[in-house]
Amino acid sequence: MSNTSVIAMDQWGEEFVADPYPFYARMRKSGPVHLLEQPGGVGVWLVVGHEEARAAFLDPRLVKDWSAASVAFAAAASAEGTNRSDLGPNMLTVDPPHHTRLRRLVAKEFTARRVETMRPQVQRITDGLLDAMAPAGRADLVDALAFPLPMTVICELLGVPFLDREAFREWSDELVAPTGDPQRTVEAATAMNAYLQQLLEDKRSRPGEDLMSALIRATDEDGDRLTADELRAMAFLLLVAGHETTVNLIAGGMHALLTHPEQLAALRADPSLLDNAVEEMLRYDGPVENATIRFAAEPVEIAGTVLPAGAPVLIGMAAADRDPAEYARPDEFDIRRDTSGHLAFGHGIHHCLGAPLARLEGRIAVASLLERFPDLELDPEAPAPTWRPGMLIRGPRHLPVRYSSSR
Repeated sequence: MSNTSVIAMDQWGEEFVADPYPFYARMRKSGPVHLLEQPGGVGVWLVVGHEEARAAFLDPRLVKDWSAASVAFAAAASAEGTNRSDLGPNMLTVDPPHHTRLRRLVAKEFTARRVETMRPQVQRITDGLLDAMAPAGRADLVDALAFPLPMTVICELLGVPFLDREAFREWSDELVAPTGDPQRTVEAATAMNAYLQQLLEDKRSRPGEDLMSALIRATDEDGDRLTADELRAMAFLLLVAGHETTVNLIAGGMHALLTHPEQLAALRADPSLLDNAVEEMLRYDGPVENATIRFAAEPVEIAGTVLPAGAPVLIGMAAADRDPAEYARPDEFDIRRDTSGHLAFGHGIHHCLGAPLARLEGRIAVASLLERFPDLELDPEAPAPTWRPGMLIRGPRHLPVRYSSSR
C-alpha cells in the first residue's frame, strides 16, 4: 500500500501559489497519490507521480462526465461556481464517443502541417507587437506580447477580429484562475455564455472562410452537425484554451529563461537549441499545472490506493514533470536535456488539440524577442512577478522586462 496523506489545502497559501514544486516534491516522497482536503471538507485526489499520471490519462475509468461526480463534490463545485460543465458540452467535459465526435470536427484545423502554414501570420503579428514595445525600453511582457499574440492569432483563425478582448480576458481569467469569490465566477460564466451566443449569431448572419463559420457549417461523414449548445461550448474552448495555454507558455517560459542567465546565454549562442528550449520551458514550469477534473466511474486503484467511485481526480502535470524517477535533476532548468515524455499538453485522447499552434507561437515569440532585444532582462526596478491563483493555469500575472529601446 502507498503512503497516501490527507493534506489541508487551506494551509498552503501564497507560498504554494508562488512555487508549488517543493510541496509536490514532499508529497511525491511519501507516495504518488494524495487526498487534498478543500475548504468545506470536500476531498480531491491528486496524482503527483509521472508514471502514475501517464497511466491515469489513459484509464477509461477516470471520466470527464460530471454526472459521475460524487454528490458532495458536485454540490460544493456548484456552490463555488467552479462547475465548468454549465458552459456546455465541450471536449474537456465529455468522454468517448461524444468526445471523439467533437474532436473530429475540428482536428484538421490543428494538425502540425495546417499550423505550419500559419507561420508567416504569427511572425507578422509578433513583429508588430515588438515594434510597439521597442521605443519604451520597458514593458510588461504579459500585456505587451504574451497575451495579445495568441489572442490575436486565435481570433483571426476563428474569424472574430472585433472581440472585446479586455472583457473576454477578465472573464477568462476568472474562469481558469478563480479569485475565490463564487459570485464573480458565476457572473463571468454568465457573461461569457451571453457574449459567445451573440458572437455565434453575428457569425451566422455574416459567415466567412474562417474556422467559426466552418464549424457552423460543419458536418462529419454521417451528416452530423454541432448543436447550438455544442457550438457555444466549442467557441468557449477554442477561444479560452486557444490563448490561455500560450499566454502562460510564453510568460512562464521567458521567466524561466531570464532567471537562468547561463541557459539564456546558451540559447543566444546556439539558436538551434530553440525547439528543445521551448520543450524544457513546458516541462520545467508549464502553463497547465493540473489537468481538468476527472471522476472515478468506479473504484480505481492507483499505486495501492483505492479511489472510491465518484471521487474527483486531478492529474498533476506540473508535479509529474518534476518527478526524479523520470528526469534527472528535475528542478534544474536545462535547455539541453531530453524532455521526451513530458505531460505539459496532457496525454491520451485529451492531449491538447492546440499543442502544435502553442509550440509555433512559443518558438516564434522567444526567438523574436531574443533577436530583437539582445539585452532583454527582468526589470530590476519593478516588483517581483506574482503568480496566478488556482491549480489549473500557472503563469505570472505580469512580467516586467527591460531592454534597449533601439534595435
